[in-house]
Amino acid sequence: MATFSIQFLGCKVSHADSHAIRERLLIDGHVESAAGADFAVVTTCCVTHEALRKSRHAASRAARTHERVYVTGCGANLSPTAFDGLPANVVVVPGRSEDAPGLVAGDVGAVACIQAESKLDRTRAFVKVQDGCSFSCAFCVIPFVRGPSRSRRAEAVLAEVRRRVDQGHREVVLTGINVGCYRDREAGYDLPRLIREAGSVQGLARLRLSSIEVNHVTAALVDTMRETPTVARHLHVPLQSGDDGVLQAMARRYDTRTYLRRVALADGFNLTTDVIVGFPAEDEHAFQNTLRTIEKAGITKVHVFPYSPRPGTATAEADTVPRAVKKNRSAELRALSGEACLRHWRTKVGQDEVVLVDRPGRGYGDDYSPWLVDGAVGDLVHVRGLAVTDEGIVGREGASRWPPPAQAIVQAATSR
Repeated sequence: MATFSIQFLGCKVSHADSHAIRERLLIDGHVESAAGADFAVVTTCCVTHEALRKSRHAASRAARTHERVYVTGCGANLSPTAFDGLPANVVVVPGRSEDAPGLVAGDVGAVACIQAESKLDRTRAFVKVQDGCSFSCAFCVIPFVRGPSRSRRAEAVLAEVRRRVDQGHREVVLTGINVGCYRDREAGYDLPRLIREAGSVQGLARLRLSSIEVNHVTAALVDTMRETPTVARHLHVPLQSGDDGVLQAMARRYDTRTYLRRVALADGFNLTTDVIVGFPAEDEHAFQNTLRTIEKAGITKVHVFPYSPRPGTATAEADTVPRAVKKNRSAELRALSGEACLRHWRTKVGQDEVVLVDRPGRGYGDDYSPWLVDGAVGDLVHVRGLAVTDEGIVGREGASRWPPPAQAIVQAATSR
C-alpha cells in the first residue's frame, strides 16, 4: 500500500480530472493522506503564464516532501520543456486526460483489489461530460493541450451522476471544455436531453452547468433548464471582449449583438462571464465597449484574465498592451463586477432561498450567489436574506420575522 496526496490548479475540468485519478488510486488500494504521503499528483494549468508558474511551483514544492510527483493536466501537454529544471523525482505525464488515471496508477502499481467507493472532498461533484475543443481562438492553448472535442457516452455520464448522488452529493456540476458541443449521436443525446435526464436522477437536489459558449445558448437549452426543477438558474457564458474588433481579432465566432441576443434568452438567470483584458487589439475605446457590453448583458460577476501570450497560438508573439495598462483595466473591470454583484445580492434581502452549505458558514444559492449562513457542511438550508456584505448575502436559517432587528443589518446593504 502507498499513500498519496492530490491537488489541482485551474478550472472545474481540472478538478474532475484530479478526482478521476484519485478514484483510480483508491480502487487500486492506495490511501489518500494529507501529510507525509509517499507520492503526489499535481493536475496543472497553463491557460496563462501565471497559471503555469503556479503549477511549476506546486510541483516543486511537492517534490520536497514526496518520493515522487506526477505532473498531469494541461501543463503536462504544453511543451516538452514546460517543467524542465524541476527535481528528478518529478514525473511529467503527458497525454489525454482520459488516459492519465491509468498511466499514473500503472506507474505506481496496484497493491490491492479493493473496490473502493470514495466520496469526494466537496459537497458538489464535478462530472465531466466532454473534453477538448475543435475551435481555434487566437489566444487559446487549450486545443493543443486538450485535443479535439470529444464527448462521453450518455450512459457513462448518467451512471456517474447516480453514483455521486449515492455517495451523498447534493449537487452535481456537468463540466467540460466546451460542453455545448456535447453529443452522443449513437444514443441520440444532445446537451438538453442530457441535462433533462441527469436532472431527473432520484435524490439529486441541484444540477449545474459549469460554463457554456454563447453560440450554444439556445432556446431549447434554456427551456430545458427552466423545465427541469433541479437545474440551477445560473449560466456562465464567456464574453472575452465586448468589442467587435477585438472579438474578430480573437477569432471568436460571435459579435456583441449575438452575445446580447443569446444571453437575453436566459432572462431571470444569474449571468457570469470571463473577460480577457489587454488583448493585443484592445485600445481604450475597445475596453470601454467591453464595460458597456457587460452592463447591457446584466452580468453580475466577471472573472478577469490579463492577456498572456501562449506558445503555439496565433498571438503567441504579440503582447502590445503595457502591463500597467492591463493592471489598471483589470482593476476597473473588477470594480464594475463588484458593484454588479452587490446590486444582484441586494435583491435577495427579504427573500427566501435554499442554500447548499459547502464550507463552514458559507454556501451558494440556486443561482450561484454566495451566502453567509449557519449549517452543517453538505446540508441544504432554507434561509432568508437579511443583509449584504462584500463577501455575500447574510442569511438566517428558517427566518420568519421580517424586518430583522436594526442592529442585524450589515451597513454594506445600504451604504453603497
